[in-house]
Amino acid sequence: MARGMNHVYLIGALARDPELRYTPSGTAVFEATIAGEDHVIGTDGRERKLPWYHRVSILGKPAEWQAERNLKGGDAVMVEGSVEYSQWEAPEGGKRSMVRVKALRMEQLGYTPELVQDAGGGVRMSSGMNEVILIGNVTRDPELRYTPAGDAVLGLGLAVNETWNDRQGQRQEKTHWIDVTLWRDLAERMKDLRKGDPVLVQGRLVNEAWTDRDGNKRNSTKVEATRVEALSRGAGAGNPAATPAGPRTQTASSAARPQSGGYGQPSRAANTGNRSGGLDIDQGLDDFPPDEDLPF
Repeated sequence: MARGMNHVYLIGALARDPELRYTPSGTAVFEATIAGEDHVIGTDGRERKLPWYHRVSILGKPAEWQAERNLKGGDAVMVEGSVEYSQWEAPEGGKRSMVRVKALRMEQLGYTPELVQDAGGGVRMSSGMNEVILIGNVTRDPELRYTPAGDAVLGLGLAVNETWNDRQGQRQEKTHWIDVTLWRDLAERMKDLRKGDPVLVQGRLVNEAWTDRDGNKRNSTKVEATRVEALSRGAGAGNPAATPAGPRTQTASSAARPQSGGYGQPSRAANTGNRSGGLDIDQGLDDFPPDEDLPF
């Protein structure tokens, strides 16, 4: 498998006051929602402002240090971190999973941003920065699809490796399973990718709301790609890339993006696929996974 790369950069406003909480085992978790807008040009040549809200977590002692800074809703911050995939056994049975941003650094910006009030009582920055860069392996052969309007869409599952040393100095490894969506010309150019291919993906984090089989409202986080580069097999690894095998997420409904959104974020009315997600933007990380699964 290719040596992973996993970087997230956000500049936005704190949508509301951040919180410090503790897991049952005593791990400190600093949680904040960073909010902004992406300004993109649609196929009709018109600019669209696409709101985004991303839950950001800092773990352990750095979480307590961050809480001492007394940041408030509306403050402008810069976040440097990575996309974090977590999966755990839900108390009601079955596996749950989510993708969130694990912050390595959060800094307050030295100015008061222009804010937009949202319907939920929070705020977001009227502009901002929302960039993701990943290197990983394609987890399944992608299938090129077309929306009713004729726009090409390609859904990729991406396996991104992470390695670190634990508290005992032992080398640990984890794979993050990330959904990536490619649109239009980019989708058609990359349609020949195959399972196991290493790729570099650059894009933006998007929120997706959907309803599971039981009628429960869910939120998930994925990457909308603006650039994809196919790498040679074995890139960064010194040997042929391993074929990843892991969780599969349903992407067939990605092609059903409502036309009213243009380049905007999709919103699912229903989804009968096998997605699972525990990230709720408004409620926070109420179903926080066991901390033994969290690397420090």
